[in-house]
Amino acid sequence: PKFPESEGKYIYHYGSVSTSFTFDIPPQLVSDNQVMDLQTVLRLFLPKVPLFLKSTIYHSLWLSPTSSKWTLKTELTVGFLRALLASSKPTPISKQQRFSLRDPSIKGPTWISKVAFPPPPEAQELLALLTSAVDALKEANEHYEIPSISPVEAEWTGYRPNAHAEQPRPDLSEAQHYAKLMSDTTSDVTFLYFHGGAYFMCDPSSHRALTTRLARMTGGRCLSVRYRLAPQAAFPAQLLDALVAYVSLIYPPPGSIHAPVPASKIVIAGDSAGGGISLGLLQLLLQINRSSSSQSFKFHDTTVRLPLPMPAGVTLSSPWADLTRSLPSIEANMQYDYLPPPITPNAIARYPKDSVWPTSPPRGDIYCETSMLCHPLTSPVAARDWKGACPVWMGVGEEMLVDECKVLAAKMAKQGVQVQFDMWEAMPHCFAMVLEWCGLATSKKFYERWAEFSKRVTGNGDSYVTTKGTWYEVRTGKEEAMNVEGLAPLSDEEVLEKMRQARETRREGLESEAKLMPML
Repeated sequence: PKFPESEGKYIYHYGSVSTSFTFDIPPQLVSDNQVMDLQTVLRLFLPKVPLFLKSTIYHSLWLSPTSSKWTLKTELTVGFLRALLASSKPTPISKQQRFSLRDPSIKGPTWISKVAFPPPPEAQELLALLTSAVDALKEANEHYEIPSISPVEAEWTGYRPNAHAEQPRPDLSEAQHYAKLMSDTTSDVTFLYFHGGAYFMCDPSSHRALTTRLARMTGGRCLSVRYRLAPQAAFPAQLLDALVAYVSLIYPPPGSIHAPVPASKIVIAGDSAGGGISLGLLQLLLQINRSSSSQSFKFHDTTVRLPLPMPAGVTLSSPWADLTRSLPSIEANMQYDYLPPPITPNAIARYPKDSVWPTSPPRGDIYCETSMLCHPLTSPVAARDWKGACPVWMGVGEEMLVDECKVLAAKMAKQGVQVQFDMWEAMPHCFAMVLEWCGLATSKKFYERWAEFSKRVTGNGDSYVTTKGTWYEVRTGKEEAMNVEGLAPLSDEEVLEKMRQARETRREGLESEAKLMPML
């Protein structure tokens, strides 16, 4: 049986307690061709009903530590996600991956045009730029596998005005869809978007609502990249895909449906792990320009001159910038977040063996070799030099990853990078996306700031951008200025020391019992 797309109401009996509850099924769980059956949905939600009841009672009686900060919807949503992600029985990686890659049908007020950028015939030249940069930034005893260069798939996304929510996608070629998309754009803002998902989940289809929103609010378009996922592909394959996509925007390969996009109109963007890739790409561009011995390289028979142009800006939603998860907020801010608890020597969890994990030979991390956990291109918080970077916007909550974001923002600002850092009180990781259904004013403000910054750096409106930090009170929306250069809770050396200690803990866990890894 198909689960209804409308609101569902059920009576649940728990001991002597009988209650009715109503919930909305998230739209990503329902599609025209892949609808979760009623049994699956109930198996997902019903075991959590006691949690919902307890959370509702505690929140209503002001007994919850977050009662004064959160609405009941926020309390229930975060509690549900926390219980789901902290399961004592990890789901096999391939199963999580397959579930996250379910492609909902394309309908409603969005234009989608699917493309693939072929690898250049001169692939070794681009690969040499990548590996030279990785090698220049790595320390002794850091190792990685050189990736192959592959076609990079992506989706052009735009806003389709006057289309109702159930309006189907027209039966057109991808080029025709792109032409329709371009006819509805009102600005030249071009996002190069990298989705989140802990590096092993999701793809552009899971983030269409977000990329469509950005296109609508800026009048522009998004190129959402389907980079290779871990663990099947390890770092730096994802960064190579990001570099191919960036260069392909500026220098379209033969047969591309888009015209060349000036770097001054490109905004690199990403959430969570996608924010990590965005920062990694920015640092990669800086390193190529700093250290490359070449003056140019070939890309589909086009001579690309170095230095590579910087994008107009980089915009980040809760970026994951420290793979070691070693900074103080990982523990200090757990009450406001749903992410899994920090790793300890006694908290190494074994993912069930499946078709993709463990890798052969085994790795200590889904994304990269254990030795590379502190590399500036896997954990950008470790990067020492950001001089010459374009303006950067970060939007974060009072979340577990906030310290790494603060360290990054402070370091960039001290080196002359224009950084705008917006932080919302008591909000969890990627709150604007996760709490979308809660109708919070904080989420609306978050997207407004994201769009405003993106328009400014691309010259659409007031183009003046200066370093600025803002703290937003969650209930009142009151704004308070923050000193961006003074955000970091630790010195750069203290940060690196903590990261290295966490890396050693991970390495010892891997060596003491083969094929172990921490839960992400």
